[in-house]
Amino acid sequence: MYDIIIVGGGPAGISAGIYACRAGKSTLVIERGALGGQMTYSPKIENYPAKLSVSGNELAEAMTDQLIQLGGEFEFDAVTRIENNGEYKTVFTHDNEFSARAVILANGVKHRMLGLEGEEELVGSGISFCAVCDGAFYRDRDVAVIGGGNSAMQEALLLSEGCRSVTVVQNLSGFTGERKLAESLETKKNVSALFDTVVEGFVTSDGNLKGIEVKNTATGEKRTVVCSGVFVAIGLVPENGAFEALVPLDARGYYASDEDCTTPTPGIFVAGDCRAKKIRQITTAVADGAVAALAACAYIDNK
Repeated sequence: MYDIIIVGGGPAGISAGIYACRAGKSTLVIERGALGGQMTYSPKIENYPAKLSVSGNELAEAMTDQLIQLGGEFEFDAVTRIENNGEYKTVFTHDNEFSARAVILANGVKHRMLGLEGEEELVGSGISFCAVCDGAFYRDRDVAVIGGGNSAMQEALLLSEGCRSVTVVQNLSGFTGERKLAESLETKKNVSALFDTVVEGFVTSDGNLKGIEVKNTATGEKRTVVCSGVFVAIGLVPENGAFEALVPLDARGYYASDEDCTTPTPGIFVAGDCRAKKIRQITTAVADGAVAALAACAYIDNK
């Protein structure tokens, strides 16, 4: 029996664990993938306080080390369901089950896909979501980046350092991320952008990606962009369906909880990108973690 179980080891979950441990609560963080969540895909973070520039992996490692030193425990598995038993909750994973007096859902989000035919089969064989992880496979080759926000521009900048050419495909008339990133892209001679353009299909040969079919939504013109790699950066979607019996979801599938991170189910709290909110940044995720942990501690102490 733990005091608090945290589902998800991203910045929100780790922050919650730090606050819970400092409050003297026994804490277990359950993460199905890599600790750090989405921020581990960022090669350079330049808007985190006290860090002029840091990689997502470095920041995740520092956060994790802090939680370990405070006595936090980790379990690497996927949570399949949570049973509300009133005074305590039972958290089921593929391999185990655990009990806690309170649970914080910080299960994050996943990458949004284009939804095109054959896309799933090409993931890992031409389609990627992480330039840090897979960019080296495309050195001196042509690649495309789909999207126009901060994540897409960061991917394009990183890929421009080793790829022969980088084509950014954006369905809007301009970039939607920070101006500073857009200005950096404009200085890269091997980077070009196709605005008002959507991807309609993939060109393959013998199971290998050879290019993408695109269409300009303003003119109707269609063309083929030759590339051997596509990096998709069109946003994120929540994976909260397994817990909707405990926490109501909004129309987009996010936990319908406000800034206090509480839910209608006593002892269940939410934190991070999986929660309905306007701003999703590492700073807002760690803030959610602190709020949710303190709320969970108060709930336990007042029982």
